Order: sequence, then structure tokens, then C-alpha cells
Amino acid sequence: MMDAADSLDDLMARCALRDQRAFAELYRRSSGRLLAVAMRIVRRRDWAEDVLQESFVNIWNHVTDYSRAKSAPMTWMTAIVRNRALDWARRPKHETADEDLDGLIENWEDDTPGPAQRLQAAGEAGHLDDCLRELSGQQRQSIALAYMHGLSHSELADHLGEPLGTIKTWIRRGLEKLRGCLEARGAA
Repeated sequence: MMDAADSLDDLMARCALRDQRAFAELYRRSSGRLLAVAMRIVRRRDWAEDVLQESFVNIWNHVTDYSRAKSAPMTWMTAIVRNRALDWARRPKHETADEDLDGLIENWEDDTPGPAQRLQAAGEAGHLDDCLRELSGQQRQSIALAYMHGLSHSELADHLGEPLGTIKTWIRRGLEKLRGCLEARGAA
């Protein structure tokens, strides 16, 4: 059975041969994570989507430059998206003057939390941290990898070397325990 990296390697090789179906599958499997990378840098979904589109054009045009010996497929594609997003974020403000009025207002408004909101969020984060410590190691690790690193259940199963059903059980039971703990502390 191929793991996720091997199948991405295969897709990259097929893309180098100009296989458009392989490229569509490569996009399907990786675009969510790559969009998240762009979002973290440019902070606007519409810009991140533009970055992602430009990045995939670049990936298609330069897939023959990809070398498995130098990096994994996701590492290579992430570097392309990251560099494109950084270029986008560094653009002079006059280059983004074609934004619509809603976008300007959205950027103008100060939606940063005030001191009271930050204090409340810090308290809730402390409750969450305390409740996470009450979980088993497997539950805590599975939830962290799923929700903080974006791994799917099947990716978790491959990564941890456990059956898919076990992973789902750890996550479900861990989330139930977290919910109960947070409700008991009044943080939910």
C-alpha cells in the first residue's frame, strides 16, 4: 500500500509527463494545506486563493525541476506557496488599490481584541490546557495532530501506525472528555 508521500511522488512524476488528471489529483490532495499556508501569510482568503492559483501554475510549469532526493512533494510545494505568499505580502500598497470598498473597510476596521477580551481568552486557554492534560497521551496527540496540524483521520492512522478505527475512537473519546472538562470549568 502506498503512503501519502509515495502517492504524491507518483503524482508529481506523472505531472512531469504533463498528465492533467494527475495534476488535478495533486491539487485535490494538497490544495487545502497549501491554502492554509498562504492564509497564514497574507491573512485574507481572496488573496490566499490568488496566491494558491499562481502557485499551482508555477508548480505545473516547474514540476520537472522537482527532485525527490532534495525534498518531499509537500515540502517542495509548500516552499513555492510560501515564497509566492511572501512576495504577495510585500507588494507595495498601490498595487492592491483595485480592492473593492468592502475590502478597504474590512482592512481599516480594528478588530483586535481589547484587554478584557484578551484576559478572557487567556483564561479559556488555561482551562483548555488543563483539560488537555487530563487526556491520555494517545488522545492528546491525535487531537493535536488533527486540529492543530490538519491531519485527516487516515493520515493520522498512517502517521501513528494505528488502525483507522482506533484513531477515530481516540479522537471521539478525547473530544467528549474535553467537552465535559470545559463545561465543568465553565469555559465551554
